[in-house]
Amino acid sequence: MELNTVKCNYVDLLKRSIYPAEIQWNEGVITAITPINEPVNGYALPGFIDAHVHIESSMLSPSLFAPQALQHGTIATVSDPHEIANVLGKEGVMYMLDEAKKVPFHFFFGAPSCVPATSFETAGAELNAADVKELLERDDIYYLAEMMNWPGVLHRNPEVMAKIKAAHDLGKPVDGHAPGLKGEQAKQYAEVGISTDHECFSLEEAQGKVALGMYILIREGSAAKNFEALAPLIGECPEQVMFCSDDLHPDDLLKGHINLLIKRALSKGFDLFDVLHIACVNPVKHYKLTTGLLQVGDPANFIMVNNLDDFETEAVVINGKQVIQAGKYLLPPATAAIVNQFHSYEVQDTDFQLNGHNGDVRIIEAIDGELITNTIFGQVELVNGLLESNTSLDHLKLTVVNRYQQQAPAVAFIKGFGLKRGAIASSVGHDSHNITAVGVSDQALAKVVDAIMENSGGLAVYDGESVHVLPLPIAGLMSNQPVKEVGKQYEDLSRLAKGLGSTLTAPFMTLSFMALLVIPELKLSDKGLFDGTRFQFVPLQEK
Repeated sequence: MELNTVKCNYVDLLKRSIYPAEIQWNEGVITAITPINEPVNGYALPGFIDAHVHIESSMLSPSLFAPQALQHGTIATVSDPHEIANVLGKEGVMYMLDEAKKVPFHFFFGAPSCVPATSFETAGAELNAADVKELLERDDIYYLAEMMNWPGVLHRNPEVMAKIKAAHDLGKPVDGHAPGLKGEQAKQYAEVGISTDHECFSLEEAQGKVALGMYILIREGSAAKNFEALAPLIGECPEQVMFCSDDLHPDDLLKGHINLLIKRALSKGFDLFDVLHIACVNPVKHYKLTTGLLQVGDPANFIMVNNLDDFETEAVVINGKQVIQAGKYLLPPATAAIVNQFHSYEVQDTDFQLNGHNGDVRIIEAIDGELITNTIFGQVELVNGLLESNTSLDHLKLTVVNRYQQQAPAVAFIKGFGLKRGAIASSVGHDSHNITAVGVSDQALAKVVDAIMENSGGLAVYDGESVHVLPLPIAGLMSNQPVKEVGKQYEDLSRLAKGLGSTLTAPFMTLSFMALLVIPELKLSDKGLFDGTRFQFVPLQEK
């Protein structure tokens, strides 16, 4: 009979106590936790959980994401496969489920609720209410993923309500996505049974939703960083808070994960047990996850850390098997399969020309560290009736190019990227993942867009002389290479982008959200310039 034991300082989160103990487990189940009277090293915890993440944004398949996350003490993610579903539909969701089975990690996937996210963009697939219900009926689908169509909720759109009802009928929670909603609108959104929101960017907004009974997911990702604004909730209502990354690029995943949020929270003086409940307990209870909480009878899933200050991961046990030792992954790397949907075609400089006239232009203003944007009006260059980038004012051309069928690119202007030369582009363009690019000239835009086309997806930088590319062959979203290699290539491209003049913390991550129509205020889809507050297209220039 296989029996495993470890002596450690046992952190009992349910009883809020810490004491030396011997933990025993057999056939993957914890059989005893016995107090002992002897000195021991290390602390045993249930393991950290990212309460909302799109694995695709790490640019890694689930099988390549897991080993790195485990090294930071993360044993599970509440994962929305929305990104790949927008490219490949149900086939994409099945891909994520299959890849997850290759590794000792707990991926809890949801059924994407908004594919496509809106009718104002071209996606690669559609999941209707019947498709969503079919996914929710699966035992390996745990919840209805973020309901981004908040106007549809407020107006009680029948298709939206059918998806929510399907989740409720099956006893599965519904995740929210309601940036900026307050007061009566927030009440109308929550009262249909949507129980979480990870999009709050002000404390007032979050407190209002807490009062409605919603859980607030404090997000700290590569682009959206809301920890500082929302941290007071940790002390005010720790029972209604979770931690999440939402979108985390590979270079940031190499540095850390939920463990970093725990350390930040403790450095602000918040209670240890409150913080660990947020990181380990609240997601398990809310989403009815099967990881257990390091109690007798639970699955043997836990982590060992050096102390309760640094939280350096020394060991990780998943289903009774040790998978991390001395911070190193013990198993051979998995091989990620490749799936994609990409219609490649050549673009020309002239495709990005914009006819215009003297007068102000409606411009997207990108904000570092935020998904929201502002609408501003300003001057661009007018040359022979054509509107051109104005680098001195940082008014640059932005384009979204359809990757699923050949059509004329949508072109607008953006402020905040700061490029003085060249261009950058990405096939990671939330939510439909068309090609998004920003550049100082039509020629530069054509160079980077063609590079993405040639690779059937990826990130690219044109520095004025040559093009540098990180290929993303899996759905144009993910690499099949190890995290360290992907992270290095990503860091190299980010450095090149900043060398062109960008002052953004994460230029590619910010770029990826400039086509995200469901986040106010002004965005660009492959169909045109879009006002996310009024939920309608708007002209580049007033006549």
